[in-house]
Amino acid sequence: MRDSFSLTYRNIKERKARSALTILGIMVGIGAVIALISIGFGMEESITGELVEMADVIVVMPMRMELGSIGAFGSFTYRDLEAVKRIGGVKDAVVMIGEMEEVEYRGETFMVQIVGIEPRDMDAVFGETVKLEEDGGTGTGASGRALRDNDHKACEIGYSVANEYFDDEIGVNDRITINGSKFRVVGVLAKQGGFRSEVDSQIYITTRDSVSILDNEDISTIFVRVRNIGEAEEIATEIEERIDDNHKLDDFTFAMTMGSAIEQMESIFGILQAVLIAIASISLIVAAMGIMNTILMSVMERTHEIGVMKAIGAKNRNILFLFLLEAGVVSAIGGVCGCILGVIGAHAISFGIQMLLDVEIAAIVKPEVLLGGVAVAMLVGILSGLYPARKASKMSPVEAVRYE
Repeated sequence: MRDSFSLTYRNIKERKARSALTILGIMVGIGAVIALISIGFGMEESITGELVEMADVIVVMPMRMELGSIGAFGSFTYRDLEAVKRIGGVKDAVVMIGEMEEVEYRGETFMVQIVGIEPRDMDAVFGETVKLEEDGGTGTGASGRALRDNDHKACEIGYSVANEYFDDEIGVNDRITINGSKFRVVGVLAKQGGFRSEVDSQIYITTRDSVSILDNEDISTIFVRVRNIGEAEEIATEIEERIDDNHKLDDFTFAMTMGSAIEQMESIFGILQAVLIAIASISLIVAAMGIMNTILMSVMERTHEIGVMKAIGAKNRNILFLFLLEAGVVSAIGGVCGCILGVIGAHAISFGIQMLLDVEIAAIVKPEVLLGGVAVAMLVGILSGLYPARKASKMSPVEAVRYE
């Protein structure tokens, strides 16, 4: 065994350039797979983590299936809200009134989603996840204050509305015009992104103001918090049945639990990761061809040496093992280097996404993925080296010795 490793080390050392290129091929393939898998895990955790924070929430929307697709259809009433509140296991139920309206600021206009909600219900909808932006020049440590029940013609605005929609940034105490009515900005919300990115592009006003400004009392969404997360699916089904009965329609209501949303996201990410791994595996196939070529060239160059080894007693299995060992060592080195490259690449991609898209996605590198990367590299290397190794082991010692 020691002699075999010694010969393998000598052969790799004598053919440095060829071995380095082969190792590079394996390294790039394994590195690409590990980097993409790690980013995939990071994306999954980032999105599902936000959903888990609202695990006890059911989002109820007026939807129905039309020709295989889900489309908005109608609106809810306060009678529907009361029906939902009477369901056992419901801790709280609040409503949102939403509509796209023209917003004007310093001569510029932009269509923005206006959301009417009772300020006391904000926590019931968002919990502690949505907060005010850090000090926006107010000197109070936060950008303004939260909306209050007794506010009139006042609003909280999302981060994108305040900082990106208009040429001039909107700050606390600035005035904006919503559908012809002047509103004072009392607070600017922190940037959400991810699953709650819609918050960044919305303006929140009191329900009382929304009724007068939007001229609309139709409820667009009902948010329900349940007492027991384990009963969420059953409660969601009952909500759909009760509201459907109120409107005398089938499939009028769509109640989505965060648990079902997490399951859907996990299945989507599973498919996405499979596609990414398949794409990255193309480079592994190229690397496998490189290993086969390297070992074949090594067999041709060492034909005379093989004949001498067989003449002094080496058996076929000894020759087979020697060349498979060389393929395995080259692959293992490439796999380890590929793991290092993959970790560096994953963090580089994570940093690039954060810099370019301002979205924080952590690179989650799991030990089992690294071990799997090394194992796959060695498996690919040994399988690729099997044909040239068998060819070397089957050589006739007489012909091999005579070979020049």
